[in-house]
Amino acid sequence: MAIPPDSWQPPQVVLETSMGNITCELYWKHAPKTCKNFAELAKRGYYNGVIFHRVIRDFMAQTGDPTGTGRGGASIYGPRFPDEIHKQLKHTGAGILSMANSGPNTNGSQFFITHAPTQHLDGKHTIFGRVSAGMSTVQRLNLVETRDDRPVTEVSIRRAYPVM
Repeated sequence: MAIPPDSWQPPQVVLETSMGNITCELYWKHAPKTCKNFAELAKRGYYNGVIFHRVIRDFMAQTGDPTGTGRGGASIYGPRFPDEIHKQLKHTGAGILSMANSGPNTNGSQFFITHAPTQHLDGKHTIFGRVSAGMSTVQRLNLVETRDDRPVTEVSIRRAYPVM
């Protein structure tokens, strides 16, 4: 599939989850490649049916891996693409949207939403947005029962789509 032109910049992506909706405002100015990857994967239906495979109370909820293992997923650019880290963006509190990775420049499709300040991640993960609506859903997600950081009862993204 083709990569969309740079002029395509939907300001938001909606995640319709099994716990409620989460609207994500995208930071196109700071992370254009990451925002394009996230919005295009949502547009293609890539995230539909994907579970939150890792939830750590008062830290974060991770998703975006179609295998559900935490080891899968690819970007629209190929298996991996470079970080877009900016000093002015910080993991300051709940609702920050950030790329999951396995080291520098290893972004794919996985991302996480913070439940609290996580400053130790600053400079290590690309921040590309924030939750602009649906923080009550994020708060409920923070409280799900887990075993080994996996929700006991499956929580999934039913549908994800960009909003123009």
